[in-house]
Amino acid sequence: MAIETVNPATGKMEKSFNEMSESEVMELIGRGKEAFCKWRNVPYEERKRLLKNVASILREKKYDYGRILTLEMGKPVVQSIAEVEKCALACDYYADNGEKILKEEIIATDGSESYVRFDPIGVVLAVMPWNFPFWQVFRFAAPALMAGNTGLLKHASNVPMCALAIEEIFLKAGFPENVFKTLLIGSGMVEKVINHPDVKGVSLTGSEPAGRSIAGAAGKMIKKSVLELGGSDPFIVLADADIDEAVKTAVTARMINNGQSCIAAKRFIAVEKIYNEFEEKFVKAVKNVKTGDPMDGSTELGPMAREDLLIELDSQIKKSVAKGAKILCGGKRIDVPGFYYEPTVLANVKEGMPAYEEELFGPAASLIKAEDEKEAV
Repeated sequence: MAIETVNPATGKMEKSFNEMSESEVMELIGRGKEAFCKWRNVPYEERKRLLKNVASILREKKYDYGRILTLEMGKPVVQSIAEVEKCALACDYYADNGEKILKEEIIATDGSESYVRFDPIGVVLAVMPWNFPFWQVFRFAAPALMAGNTGLLKHASNVPMCALAIEEIFLKAGFPENVFKTLLIGSGMVEKVINHPDVKGVSLTGSEPAGRSIAGAAGKMIKKSVLELGGSDPFIVLADADIDEAVKTAVTARMINNGQSCIAAKRFIAVEKIYNEFEEKFVKAVKNVKTGDPMDGSTELGPMAREDLLIELDSQIKKSVAKGAKILCGGKRIDVPGFYYEPTVLANVKEGMPAYEEELFGPAASLIKAEDEKEAV
């Protein structure tokens, strides 16, 4: 089965990669274990030097990597470049502070000597998402490698070019072969990787169903797992708020990353006293969001990452409208090539509607009126 890069701005396939066979994957796991046996003994100062090299490469080629991010998942290129810069900051932070963070902690007890020691565990699998295809990997890789582990990356299947670029960055920076490798595999192979005795832990950022699956597989093998899952974060506007400032922040919070951020505000709860003013100004600001070619530096909202995600969002909106929600702006696919959806605001959102109960992972906001601060909370 091929793993493909489909440009969300055009809907056309840009590049195709062959999925690795099970034997190839098992071989890479073995190499990762061999690399770990040496890497764990590399002094902190050398790990720091190599991680600093990674930060330098990211900064030097931020425009190139930013364009790869945008090509594969559609975020405005300005945001992609900023994501690459943020990755460089993370590498610098863990390079500068890793040894101190991992220092033995002396514990006061009645024993002659008590302390906590932080040892690397071995090969760690990272199952990472497409919405921040560089950042989510580097926030895993920088501390994990600095701590002496080796990493295997199973990236989302729609961002293989990002996955391979990240592997190349570590090699260019001077990291030993097989300390960080990309596995070009589908989700069906993940459990077999987790089950391998040389894989000691797994880190996932993704949906709740994916989290249940990964945690279940790790639990069966009694292996460590770290999960970051989705959310439908509330943005509460109270009567004493600066409404203009609140609207400005709210639009950014909802439309950033083309509305596809797990930690971004999604439900906007305004108290009755200022609700009408907030609604009017918020809708006007959302209508003014510039939608277009994500490679254009002035674009504020690009296409959604995949067509199936667009279809799912559209379905949630239609079901909410059928139950009484009101579309104040947007609410449909834009009739152009690619996976563009209008910036959308829904009002009269009530319990029982997808827009109230579920995460809307795209450029759509839910407005909810609350009687007062207590009801808002």
